[in-house]
Amino acid sequence: MSEHFIKNIEIKNFKCFQDFKAEGFARVNLIGGKNNVGKTAFMEACYINTSAETISNMLFSLSKIHQDRDRLNIALNDEFNMIDMLAKYNFFEILSINSISYNFHDNSINKSLSIQLNENSETIDFTTQISFNKNQNVIFIDNFGFTNSELKEIYKPVQLLDKDTALNEYIMNFDKTITQFKIISDIPYLKHNSEYYALSNFGDGIKQYISIIASLYASKDKYLFIDEIENGIHYTNLDKLWEIILTISKEQNVQVFATTHSKECIESYARVSKRLEETDITFISLYKNKENNLKSITLDYQKIQDRIELGLDNR
Repeated sequence: MSEHFIKNIEIKNFKCFQDFKAEGFARVNLIGGKNNVGKTAFMEACYINTSAETISNMLFSLSKIHQDRDRLNIALNDEFNMIDMLAKYNFFEILSINSISYNFHDNSINKSLSIQLNENSETIDFTTQISFNKNQNVIFIDNFGFTNSELKEIYKPVQLLDKDTALNEYIMNFDKTITQFKIISDIPYLKHNSEYYALSNFGDGIKQYISIIASLYASKDKYLFIDEIENGIHYTNLDKLWEIILTISKEQNVQVFATTHSKECIESYARVSKRLEETDITFISLYKNKENNLKSITLDYQKIQDRIELGLDNR
């Protein structure tokens, strides 16, 4: 397992998490659980930590996952004004963030951040140990997918790595009538039956497929977070998707976290990992105990396969 991968995480007072711990993560991690249990919030906490090198970058990461992101972007280039802005709008009070911390797999590096809103004034006190992991451009694919401009940026590393031919081969495996992907005048296009058409003319599935493949190449030696990974993907194509994720993440040394609520997606994940003999995977099940506290169970490769063979529902 790569040294930069996250193996353990501790989350305190972030959204639905009060005092939460999980451990045993692998290179590829699938997160399941009931609706609204906290799957996306779990990934957001990981994303905030892995993408933040400075306070400004950390706050920008927060803004990307917050529905009212514009009010933070106004002041991004000036930390002092940004702090005043956040205090004025009670940004952290909305998110209920007091602290986030995580441990790398060697258990020797602990990185934490505590953000508290003063009750008596419009200021924010930062108590920080903020030598965050210096991996910028960590990618988070939300359940709305990429915009054209985001897809354009993600495609650049594919070209720099000379992986555009590989991307086109994967696309043809998804749909044999599509032979090429291009960005023309900032618009993504697909070559379909010898003619180019804007990507927007095709279904969400092919866009999600391309977004994930390009992001895997763009995330070399970093992290990729995918919310509701099965969005737009027909269940008959899930095996193809998981084969790509397991193969490229190993080739590019990418740690992947993805959420799902689909039984078919979980079964495909187990089936493909077994066929590829890829054991560096986990399934993380989030649930609430009798006291309504959020907990998790992390299943490694063997436990996932055992539950599938017994016919148990991994969700």
